[in-house]
Amino acid sequence: LKRGLTSAGAGEIMAPGDQPNVNVILAPDVYVNASVSVGTPPEQVVQRVLGGAAKSGKSKTSAWVLARVEAMLNAVPAFKPEAVALQMKTIGSLVETVKIADHKPEDWAKALAATAKAAGVKRVITDHPDLADQEDVDGVEFMSSDAWLVEQTTPPPPPPPPKGK
Repeated sequence: LKRGLTSAGAGEIMAPGDQPNVNVILAPDVYVNASVSVGTPPEQVVQRVLGGAAKSGKSKTSAWVLARVEAMLNAVPAFKPEAVALQMKTIGSLVETVKIADHKPEDWAKALAATAKAAGVKRVITDHPDLADQEDVDGVEFMSSDAWLVEQTTPPPPPPPPKGK
């Protein structure tokens, strides 16, 4: 994730001229998977979303998301407390925190939907098995990192042929 959290690192995944997409919320699992598994779809998503914060504005998140990320990273034996602190500092420097009502740690769908609404976006990227590519929650769409990457890298369809030809 360290590589993906610099604008230079973002260039490794993003094509020239691509703009990062700050119109999504990243769920805690995406941040954690990107932190522990270099080269995976979650890492590529994080690079695309957070990689150009200096140019395109910061992606938004909530204290609930950041607290879940920190708790999940602390549960990874390979992540020492000082590494977790450094990772959280890096993530915090690349996002803007929006305020939401308090939610319990297990209230993923409601907390992520509230975060999206507070951020003014309608999509959450998550690989959580109970949420990814499932029904909308309060008008917020949940999609997997794989599905989002396919959408971002698929070229638009060609324009229709001119009428009369």
